[in-house]
Amino acid sequence: QVRLVESGGGLVQPGGSLTLSCAASGKTGNWHGMNWYRQPPGQERQLVASISATRTDIFYADAVKGRFTISRDASKNTLTLQMDSILPEDTAVYYCNLVAPGRSYWGQGTQVTVSS
Repeated sequence: QVRLVESGGGLVQPGGSLTLSCAASGKTGNWHGMNWYRQPPGQERQLVASISATRTDIFYADAVKGRFTISRDASKNTLTLQMDSILPEDTAVYYCNLVAPGRSYWGQGTQVTVSS
């Protein structure tokens, strides 16, 4: 099995920065990539950013492009989302996701609240 545990969420002011981390454990086999999703209050879960297993292909949703940075440390098996120039609409529960052949894994989520 694969276990994903998010951390780093909390209260942040507009214009501030926050770093989310996802620690992965267990054997994944030949997996494809990892993603950050978020679910704002009253809305459906949406894709924020993606990174391939080789870290050569990266995707950002238009809403976060230029403000967020996704990265992965292969040696430590951790996924990171660096959030800069944070906006009130970034308020959401953020989820780590890993995609393997025929299976997808999810963390429990970490709350990010943007308020002045």
